Amino acid sequence: MKCKNTLQKGSVRYIVFKEGEDWYAAGLEFNIVESGSTPEEAMLLLFEALRGYVESAQKIKARPYILNQKPDSEYESLWKALCEMKENEKEFPLVYTFGSINPLNYIPA
Repeated sequence: MKCKNTLQKGSVRYIVFKEGEDWYAAGLEFNIVESGSTPEEAMLLLFEALRGYVESAQKIKARPYILNQKPDSEYESLWKALCEMKENEKEFPLVYTFGSINPLNYIPA
């Protein structure tokens, strides 16, 4: 299996969405989900968790497969639908944002 992410470089797809009264932020390739009372809080907690995950993996010299997990099918389906969405469509009103991030380059403001 060829791994996209290594201990030195890579990226993680993320989705920030609302479910009920809470906001959730999911890091797809690491299968990490954080929650918060605002989308910004959930996203900040996720980005910090992603960075910590990579730093821990580097410390123990983990094999790259832990940085390339199979995403939960619910999040993978949502990701695909979001990527296919045309600009300005309002099909996903409960999604705050989505994208990719290199967890090691993220520096909280």
